[in-house]
Amino acid sequence: MDIAIYPLTSPLHDHTAVDAATKQFLESLQLTHSEIIENDFASFGSHSLDMIYVRTGGTEGIFKELLPQLARLTRRPFYLLTSGKSNSLAASLEILSYLRNNGLRGEILHGTPESVRRRITLLAQAGEARKKLEGCRLGVIGKPSDWLIASGANRIIIKQQLGIEFVDISMDELISTIKCAQASNIPQEWTEKAHSENIKQSLKGSYDIYISLKEIIERYHLTGFTIRCFDLLSAVQNTGCLALAKLNAEGYVAGCEGDIPALLSMTIAHALLGVSGFQANPALLNPESGEMLFAHCTIPLNMVGRYELDTHFESGIGIGVRGFMQEGPITIFKVAGDLSRHYAEEGMLTRSQSKPDLCRTQQILQLRDREKINYFLTSPIGNHHIILPSHCKALLDEILC
Repeated sequence: MDIAIYPLTSPLHDHTAVDAATKQFLESLQLTHSEIIENDFASFGSHSLDMIYVRTGGTEGIFKELLPQLARLTRRPFYLLTSGKSNSLAASLEILSYLRNNGLRGEILHGTPESVRRRITLLAQAGEARKKLEGCRLGVIGKPSDWLIASGANRIIIKQQLGIEFVDISMDELISTIKCAQASNIPQEWTEKAHSENIKQSLKGSYDIYISLKEIIERYHLTGFTIRCFDLLSAVQNTGCLALAKLNAEGYVAGCEGDIPALLSMTIAHALLGVSGFQANPALLNPESGEMLFAHCTIPLNMVGRYELDTHFESGIGIGVRGFMQEGPITIFKVAGDLSRHYAEEGMLTRSQSKPDLCRTQQILQLRDREKINYFLTSPIGNHHIILPSHCKALLDEILC
């Protein structure tokens, strides 16, 4: 996380006094990993957070002259840091008004040292996540599942705004790779969890899928992928659930059913938290209490305290994963495929269950604001949503602002 501070100072002010005030102000913020860059804006926009430090009044014209250069270097809002001394806040108000008049976004960072430091830290964390997204290559293996009728994506907008590109890969290529796989070293942990004959017989096939997906990742230099996984049921009589759970735990982003908006949401989450999140659908919800049940047949293995192996729910073949996350804070997240909107709401994982008539990983969640459950009944972004193991709404909102 690197923070760059670009000072603006009017030549009318006494530089000795301004320098002394600057030192006192920046020390009060206690920023780590920050750098002051004077009179050189060539690197503006390349850091986790770039701030224009409006040190004095009389800097409005200086900023106006710089703006065409700065606007070419960043897509982000302009953050105006000010102490309030030497008419700096008044100048910041004028600058921000000018930005808005010209259709540009900005924000003044001003207040107590503690509140400004918190805001700067959050902005820098979001900026660091955006830097990680730049250049990501996401595979789409097979077309999205036929039932995902509202889960398209505008790849041009995603590339322009987040720097992410998509690579189309045929299911035939994956299936051919699986049929040629020669898995031998099945993880001992999987073998120990195979408590039924059906599971034992499916282990090699699941591992074949895992090593084949890893080969596809390396072949196309992917950060992650989503797969039309139900095609595997007929093609190789197995499922990708366990392979996806393991790959997610290894740092790749691995999504189900060819759902591109879900994959995009998981990729954003991974850049922010280092975990992909649990792709699941709401199975039941209670509008009065704000309680919801989410379920799916896979979950990243690095998100669970323990897990069990069962069959895939819908088909009864292959392997599904029943994972048990630690109870505690969660965030439910989903971004639209054209980045036009997103949903991020915090709550608590209150318990897990393992009923036989649902997908294998089943979580009971309680929303912090129960009114936010109405989104699912009035304006949902598809069926799949991503469950993240922390409260991170503010960061997600900032990344997508």
